Amino acid sequence: MLTKYFTKVTVRFNPFLKEAKPARLFLSSIPPSMRQSCIIDFKILSEQSKEKPIISVTFKDKEVLEVNPSEMNFADIADTFDRHAKKIRFKEQIES
Repeated sequence: MLTKYFTKVTVRFNPFLKEAKPARLFLSSIPPSMRQSCIIDFKILSEQSKEKPIISVTFKDKEVLEVNPSEMNFADIADTFDRHAKKIRFKEQIES
């Protein structure tokens, strides 16, 4: 997954439901070097919480993409964010 273009990551999930696995895998796929330059905000939801689980990424071009981890597996989530990151990389290559 191309995390180079992330500026902010927000993850909310309930650790006891099925959305926990893709959310944890997504957080673990962010390399330690990016954790210093990217704002990572995560929240563990309780069982009584009315908030919906979400993975939200803000890219360097200010585009915000949000996915629901209970509706997608990790591969689909990674593909969603990679698709936009590849567009940014392509624009950078054209400008260079």
